Amino acid sequence: MGSFSIWHWLIVLAVVLLLFGRGKIPELMGDVAKGIKNFKQGMSEGDEAEADAAKTIDNNPEQPVSSVNVKKTSKS
Repeated sequence: MGSFSIWHWLIVLAVVLLLFGRGKIPELMGDVAKGIKNFKQGMSEGDEAEADAAKTIDNNPEQPVSSVNVKKTSKS
């Protein structure tokens, strides 16, 4: 009952092929691959943007770290 025989898998495969057709499955896999590629490209662009921002902050001699305005709050 817990395991499927080869006949079960053949029926599932036949139903999938009937629903999607022979040409549709490679299209779907190609779309998935493009999505993964775009996701990786977006992640690497995000890493590059963070690195550029860190370089800009580190190379900014006009505003030393000690001159950052800190708002002091007093307890009443």
